Amino acid sequence: MNFLAWIFLGLIAGAIAKWIHPGKDPGGWIATILIGIVGAFVGGFITNALGIGPSGTDIFNLWSVIVAVFGAVICLWAYRKFA
Repeated sequence: MNFLAWIFLGLIAGAIAKWIHPGKDPGGWIATILIGIVGAFVGGFITNALGIGPSGTDIFNLWSVIVAVFGAVICLWAYRKFA
């Protein structure tokens, strides 16, 4: 998946992560969306390192969304824990 696709998917993942992990964020919606973008990259990196990452040929598929949301939820949790 290319760089811009991960950014766009991160925007969506940030919104879904906010819905899955509701609560007050120190930075509001903009920080949550940025965390979603970071989370998409983190989720993609982790799954690619494990050899189960999304393929580079499909821009958007269900697995890519799951990976991005998984990474965004982890990053959102860490942000709330340490910020």
